[in-house]
Amino acid sequence: MLSLVRKRLLQLVIVVFILSIFTFCLMKLAPGDPVMTILNADEMMVTEADQAKLRSELGFDQPLYVQYGRWVLGLIQLDLGKSYISGKPVWNEMMERLPITVQLTAGALVVMVLISVPLGIISARFPRKWPDSISRILALIGASIPSFWLGLMLIYFFAFKLQILPSTGIGTFSQMILPSFALGFTLAAVYARLLRAGLLESYDQDYIRAGRARGVKEWRILWYHALRAALLPAITVFGLSMGSLLGGAVVIEILFSWPGLGSMAVDAIFARDYPVIQGYVLLTGVFVVIVNLLVDLSYYLIDPRIKRGKEGTS
Repeated sequence: MLSLVRKRLLQLVIVVFILSIFTFCLMKLAPGDPVMTILNADEMMVTEADQAKLRSELGFDQPLYVQYGRWVLGLIQLDLGKSYISGKPVWNEMMERLPITVQLTAGALVVMVLISVPLGIISARFPRKWPDSISRILALIGASIPSFWLGLMLIYFFAFKLQILPSTGIGTFSQMILPSFALGFTLAAVYARLLRAGLLESYDQDYIRAGRARGVKEWRILWYHALRAALLPAITVFGLSMGSLLGGAVVIEILFSWPGLGSMAVDAIFARDYPVIQGYVLLTGVFVVIVNLLVDLSYYLIDPRIKRGKEGTS
């Protein structure tokens, strides 16, 4: 396990390095002049002397490799520069917004688990029967509906028509229900089908038949044996789909007016606030790599056969 952690940490360093080069070059190729954005004025109202002075202060008159080196040095010190619009340090702004996005994604994951696990279990316990058919229909609906469209429908019915749930704001449980459901329901469809396929495959294994022959209760076979093996494919896909989850969170944050990292990134894109965009891309990449590291480590806890297999080959 220690070798796996070292390998993943090395990958994290490589990913951050590649992302730093990518984001730095992308921001340099992006249209617009950040100097004019900072000065917040039209070209006719700003003199060339003002522009030259600001470029010198920001180091834009230096060669690209010098600018990149200064930026990486600040990155090592968790200094991502200052926002062109607010003038605040980018790291501080992201840390202020991060708990809000984590709250939304956590709510979506809870919704996903509450929907996908029962649907997957019911489908596997009653294959090709009416419970399985209903589960398949719900999974198909969830996989076909975009999260933003579902969010709009939830706002229309529950916030506008019925007026029983708020559509904007943060801080209370009722304000989390609609955005969490809009983001989590579309994810639940995929994992429900994965759990169903994994459980059906587990039920065909010899150790499951042996447990039933010895009189082990069905609920114990499900929760302690079959489900643990069926979770491995779902957890693998979860690590690979973290980018999609964060992308969906951006749309949901805009739709429900959540002041998280996603809405901050969208505002930065429209305002050409390049330091904020660079910080968001880097933070997202690091987060995805860390989640995949945790997914790999979770294999050892969920399925002991993996640990024994590793020990046997070492």
